[in-house]
Amino acid sequence: MRTFSWMNESSLTEKDGVLTIHAPAKTDFFNFGEQLDASGLPSESSGNAPYYYTEITGDFVLRVKVSLDFESDYDACSLMLMKDRLNWGKLCFEKSDFGTIAVVSVVTKVRSDDANGVNVSGEPIWLQAARVGNYFSFHYSLDGKRFDMTRLFHMDVEGPLKVGLVAQSPTGEGGPRHFEQLTIQQRTIANLRKGE
Repeated sequence: MRTFSWMNESSLTEKDGVLTIHAPAKTDFFNFGEQLDASGLPSESSGNAPYYYTEITGDFVLRVKVSLDFESDYDACSLMLMKDRLNWGKLCFEKSDFGTIAVVSVVTKVRSDDANGVNVSGEPIWLQAARVGNYFSFHYSLDGKRFDMTRLFHMDVEGPLKVGLVAQSPTGEGGPRHFEQLTIQQRTIANLRKGE
């Protein structure tokens, strides 16, 4: 049984195997801005979204089915892998600012990038993150069987890595984010690009 902790604690309920985390208004993880502040973070960083995580050392596969009511731009259910506030990646099922529902990824190495992936219709969908050594892959699935890659990236991690769920609402008033069938397997997959 894994122990989970909070960064930016919010309300969490569990019913019939579904974890529901409330995303407060104006909450996100994203580092931007040209200057660094006294803590070493970019000057316009946001790191106030609820993050419910466990710590894992070594290779793993995390998979979860997600759903939410999309109200405002960037409302999302997300997976996040965090070394520290300057080094992390997240995979989001998100309402984009282009009027679509998309699989979006963000990789942060001091400052965050932002990569809109495939647009999807309908919900729920499945999100997956996997690690082999210091390489990580993000995948999504419409049926929970076939997983397609949306991102492959590198992050130097020597010790434990925070791995878990984010409920975000960067521009909106927040709301419930649903996560179900959460599994974390400590195993090494054969092919990071295929996710299996």
